[in-house]
Amino acid sequence: MAEVTQASQQFVKIKDIRDGVVYLKNGGLRQVLIVSGINFELKSEGEQGAILANFQRFLNSLDFGAQFFIHSRKVNIARYLANMEEQKKQETNELLRVQIEEYINFVRNFIEENAIINKNFFVVVPYDPVALSSGTKGFLGLFGKKQSSAAKQTTEEENVSQLKERSTQVIEGLSAIDLRAVPLENEELVELFYNLYNPQVVDKKGVTI
Repeated sequence: MAEVTQASQQFVKIKDIRDGVVYLKNGGLRQVLIVSGINFELKSEGEQGAILANFQRFLNSLDFGAQFFIHSRKVNIARYLANMEEQKKQETNELLRVQIEEYINFVRNFIEENAIINKNFFVVVPYDPVALSSGTKGFLGLFGKKQSSAAKQTTEEENVSQLKERSTQVIEGLSAIDLRAVPLENEELVELFYNLYNPQVVDKKGVTI
């Protein structure tokens, strides 16, 4: 079993998650922003045109790549129905108890015919620091020496600072089109990646904005 777990971990590119930052095994840093949505279809033609134009300007303002993705998953409401059943048992008013029962039956019948899909929108902001390897050959390796732990810590802080500056730029750019973006915290990042690597699990709590 240990061999299977170890073999599976080689496909996970994440080394660590600290202070809302995803550290990759290749040295790259990532920050994940969850973004609110816009009901684009309900906007007027003029409003839609303005949104598209602002979004285009936002993309053109970025001097780095960013990944936009939608995470869709089927919602398991068994726990919600169980809570409603418990509420029905505790209800002393007969009329309200009947109404709760009818509501439970309605929801149960509805989800049998219509899957409830939860969609979250994300932006992944990258920063890949360029570092010289201690094994560099030629002229650049002639004067190379191993960094002290203090120097490594300073470099990491600078890299995280660069990453967060990029995130701020994305947040401000999206706010221009009335989209609110918020960085995920450690627990939310773990939850997100758990869901991504375990799509068969449907009753995780998820992240919200």
